Amino acid sequence: MPDTVSSRRPPPSAARRGVAARRRSPPPVAGETLTERAYRVLEEEIVTLALSPGEVVSEALLSGRLRIGRTPIREALQRLARERLVRILPRRGIVVAAVDVREQLRLLEVRREIERLLARAAARRADPGQRDRLRAVADRMGRAATDGDETAFLRLDRELNLLVVEAARNEFAAAAMALMHGLSRRFWFIHWRESADLPEAARAHAALARAVAEGQPEPAAAASDRLLDYIEAFTRATVSAGA
Repeated sequence: MPDTVSSRRPPPSAARRGVAARRRSPPPVAGETLTERAYRVLEEEIVTLALSPGEVVSEALLSGRLRIGRTPIREALQRLARERLVRILPRRGIVVAAVDVREQLRLLEVRREIERLLARAAARRADPGQRDRLRAVADRMGRAATDGDETAFLRLDRELNLLVVEAARNEFAAAAMALMHGLSRRFWFIHWRESADLPEAARAHAALARAVAEGQPEPAAAASDRLLDYIEAFTRATVSAGA
């Protein structure tokens, strides 16, 4: 990826939503390490534009704001760099990565195949507790969409992604998906008010969650394909909207 910093900035309405997201930090998770906490908070801030594309930050700045030591911050940033959400530029700081529609379409080609595999595997292998959690996520996604709560929806989307990966029990597919979900969620957050419908998105995600929860591999794979059809159509619509 080139070292130039994109001049593209999010629209003012998106930036305002990002500031609101910064005030609503995700709640603590029991048992997580400081590095995991730093990663989770920073990933959400990037996804929700509290840290905007092109913004330059430093370990010291983030450490002071999050009240987490610089070593966990550094480790979290290294993970975010692997996921292409930031770029670490020696002696220049850390730059939040730009948003690229064409990159997003290439990402979806890969994501479709891996998510179909994960959906089938999770439907076969999920334990009873995971199936209950999937049903609960499906219900909560519907409520978040009804309330128009985009931040809650994004957190539930992340929870669903992690649950399906966990239930699938395939570390290679899990590693591949870890490189894609943050980029996808940020793209959706930036553009959904222009080209998406929150209740429709919730229905597509909930259908996948319920098919996996019911232990139906082929319906789960089909639900995954329908979800990716929706996401790809949404992504292409943003290209048309910006033409």
